[in-house]
Amino acid sequence: MCIYLSISSTVPNLLQPSLMAENGFHLLCILLTLSLPSVLSRTLLPTLTGATSDLHVSASINKTLHLLSFTNHPLKPSSSSSSILSLQLHSRLSLHKSSHRDYESLTLARLARDSARVESLLTRLDLAVNGVKKADLKPEDTELAAEDLQVPVISGTSQGSGEYFCRVGIGHPASQVYMVLDTGSDVNWVQCAPCADCYQQADPIFEPASSSSYSPLTCDAHQCKSLDVSECRNGTCLYEVSYGDGSYTVGDFATETVTLDGSTAVKDIAIGCGHNNEGLFVGAAGLIGLGGGPLSFPSQINATSYSYCLVDRDSDSASTLEFNSAMPRDAVTAPLLRSSKVDTFYFVGLRGLSVAGELLTIPPSTFKLTSNGESGVIVDSGTAVTRLPTVAYDALRDAFLKGTKELPAATGVALFDTCYDLSKKKSVQVPTVSFHFSNGGKLDLPAKNYMIPVDSSGTFCFGFAPTSSSMSIIGNVQQQGTRVSYDLENSLIGFSPNKC
Repeated sequence: MCIYLSISSTVPNLLQPSLMAENGFHLLCILLTLSLPSVLSRTLLPTLTGATSDLHVSASINKTLHLLSFTNHPLKPSSSSSSILSLQLHSRLSLHKSSHRDYESLTLARLARDSARVESLLTRLDLAVNGVKKADLKPEDTELAAEDLQVPVISGTSQGSGEYFCRVGIGHPASQVYMVLDTGSDVNWVQCAPCADCYQQADPIFEPASSSSYSPLTCDAHQCKSLDVSECRNGTCLYEVSYGDGSYTVGDFATETVTLDGSTAVKDIAIGCGHNNEGLFVGAAGLIGLGGGPLSFPSQINATSYSYCLVDRDSDSASTLEFNSAMPRDAVTAPLLRSSKVDTFYFVGLRGLSVAGELLTIPPSTFKLTSNGESGVIVDSGTAVTRLPTVAYDALRDAFLKGTKELPAATGVALFDTCYDLSKKKSVQVPTVSFHFSNGGKLDLPAKNYMIPVDSSGTFCFGFAPTSSSMSIIGNVQQQGTRVSYDLENSLIGFSPNKC
């Protein structure tokens, strides 16, 4: 059957058949003559456009109350995966019992870590755009201390800001450790004995002398030459990675065997063996870099694709990181763009944003990746709250406020300037926020991905924040519950809701 819509010129353009088809609506064989916009807006408009989303307030508040009772490592198995290589992902809180007295103090700590990470990413971009190049230290400089190395590769894991972790085996026989996963970093590294300066971690420090597969890299190795900061000592390669707050890891650069879930061993992965380390807390032994540079884990295993699903940070469940798995058929896709200035970051082609189905008026240049690398939109697993340039954020916030006039306002919290007192509500409807990609794809966010509880009393805040930078960051709060697929071969990013 087909529905033929005869719509007067006064009806909003959003309901014209061409745009309805674009939004997944099909014409069925019933003749409808609609001439009153007021009637239409009361009946069909919310249904057809998905103009509003439900926020389950009481359920969210109950979760915040339960959260602080988590015990260490209450890991639940994730769903099985058919991909070639797979790792389980765990949220920070599922591995590390919170020491915070209430949910509000936990939220403030998270936001502080998030601000530190964003500052680090923006510093990394600024260094790349302004022509800071790789540092190759000369043999006579080998006595330099870590603090004397001045060219940082910024990941944002400083301040202990890693939010998602995986369990991997390092060496042969494999020593099992927890590692931070980071799409904003390339260099993989692990704390190593002997430790001149190591922070506390949950598992024993890795002993390279006990691994038969440990092999130091020479200074002439292409992996050593790919480092941003390297040093040659007695013919072997030393590495240094420093972070935005002065935290760092320094040690030998070597190849090792990395064992993933299901006893899949990957040999000859270049990895830093850090003897001097500071700044990566909560028990993790090191970091797995998922960025786009040549030293990242996906690049080293020649992965054609990888994907992850970030479970709710307030959940003790697990999901998966998968390599070489097919993108889900129902994924909303967007162009995956790369910058010649900084190969670590994954940029996405974003055209604009909409609230309640209405595309916002934002200058087209706001989200465009320019040739000088100063702008664009990156997708980052380690940043929590999506950051938008002020002009885009103001338009988004103002449109959202217009659609939530009936909700009681609350005082802003930390970086959030738009908050609500929902303590007397069980559930509310809020305008749907959507990303519109440059290839025509549209991703509607569930309300829980942008209406965030900040305490256990019913205060919820609009989960976006402005930045003075021209670069935007799509953070993990907006990615939660969505499988994000990086098709490296075909330069596409896919978003698949409810595919954890």
